[in-house]
Amino acid sequence: MSEFALYFGLGKDHILDYVNGYDHILFVLALCAVYLIRDWRQILILVTSFTIGHSITLALATLKVINFSAEIIEFLIPLTIFITAAGNLFKGDSTVTNAKVQINYLFALFFGLIHGLGFSNFLRALLGKNENIVSPLFAFNLGLEFGQIIVVAIFLAISFVLVELLKVSRRDVRLVLSAAIAGIALVLMNDRIFW
Repeated sequence: MSEFALYFGLGKDHILDYVNGYDHILFVLALCAVYLIRDWRQILILVTSFTIGHSITLALATLKVINFSAEIIEFLIPLTIFITAAGNLFKGDSTVTNAKVQINYLFALFFGLIHGLGFSNFLRALLGKNENIVSPLFAFNLGLEFGQIIVVAIFLAISFVLVELLKVSRRDVRLVLSAAIAGIALVLMNDRIFW
């Protein structure tokens, strides 16, 4: 197995690990909760914005250019989940627009910066003293993006069945999913209080 394939797989598995990576899955679901399958382009931009954000801080933290307390980051991650999910509770169905740049993209990018710091401890432990981190870092990020796209595809398939086939209200799907994610995020925040 090549080094690229190894780190790609680790990135993908890190996102899809519902036991250890559930907080990142929750964040991706919170990002997508207001969208339907016909909004796939906007979702792709949103998830890619998140990936760009976490790629920046993942690289900087792995290279030890920046350093933050792991305890603070572990608290901030569920806070970003809560803010995103709670924000969904106040959005209408007409919130999804065809504008080229949406505020959601900027939030995803900014919150991605925080999540990247959380990923960095995991990746730094994997790399050890490896001096060449460019290829592993790139492969890991591509794996993360691929894993996120799988989560999004599953969400869109389920929402399609609920909204289009079973005629569940789009609003109800958004509210129930977002409220559940916000509740879980509050529990995570309480568990990760660092002060």
